[in-house]
Amino acid sequence: MRAWIFFLLCLAGKALAAPQEALPDETEVIEDSTTEEPVGANPVQVEVGEFEEPTEVVEEIVAENPCQNHHCKHGKVCEVDDNNSPMCVCQDPSSCPATAGIFEKVCGTDNKTYDSSCHFFATKCTLEGTKKGHKLHLDYIGPCKFIPACLDTELTEFPLRMRDWLKNVLITLYERSPSRMTCGIPVNTLPTSPLHPISLLTRPPRPLPWQVKKIHENEKRLEAGDHTVELLARDFEKNYNMYIFPVHWQFGQLDQHPIDGYLSHTELAPLRAPLIPMEHCTTRFFEACDLDNDKYIALEEWASCFGIKER
Repeated sequence: MRAWIFFLLCLAGKALAAPQEALPDETEVIEDSTTEEPVGANPVQVEVGEFEEPTEVVEEIVAENPCQNHHCKHGKVCEVDDNNSPMCVCQDPSSCPATAGIFEKVCGTDNKTYDSSCHFFATKCTLEGTKKGHKLHLDYIGPCKFIPACLDTELTEFPLRMRDWLKNVLITLYERSPSRMTCGIPVNTLPTSPLHPISLLTRPPRPLPWQVKKIHENEKRLEAGDHTVELLARDFEKNYNMYIFPVHWQFGQLDQHPIDGYLSHTELAPLRAPLIPMEHCTTRFFEACDLDNDKYIALEEWASCFGIKER
């Protein structure tokens, strides 16, 4: 009985969502001289006396704002110069929206807490061209706090859990994807990994490729959970091929500005910044990934950090 009710609800939903039949392009109108059109029926209609000439309504032409399609980077806003040309200038930190709570605060590499990312980037912009501004970066999300040192043993364990989390993120996204939904209701939503929540994803991902479906359907896949590092290490050795794509996928998600096979500090920030308050080995891990110390993490360096061999 429940199955039939669910089926009927789906049919009803589709019927309600179906577009109504379009009206014909022309409709014959029979004018009624005895009916007076009410004033205000048309937005530009004006009341005209019986013996007065109709008033011509002239539409005001509003010039397009030059800043409308002119985009500025974080910390800058668009203004128009004397020639009516758009330009990006540093935003006044006092013009940033008021913050709603402590969760909007961020910590800079200067160990100073800023009210929001808007306040941080606006401040950084005012320091452009200076040594202090060059070294200032957004360190992590949340107010500044004491971050304990990462021990060597902890650093060894970090990629084990990170690899497992990346795999589980893809599985969760696959199970929540529109192609696996019934009547608009997700079939399943998995709990997030104990490492950190799925909300840390950088942005809505592109359509998931076939590799994700293959991982999802693999019966040997280790289910999400709070596993020991010994179990994670054994599973990586046993199901090595299952971890290759998730590691490369996350690199591709971050490598966007520009797409060049290297991750800058700015490109890494969407993943790194939310992690640091919860995973104190984050900074040391990504610093260790930069094997040649050129301030960039190449794809080969990224893969090596996670134990993925070169093809």
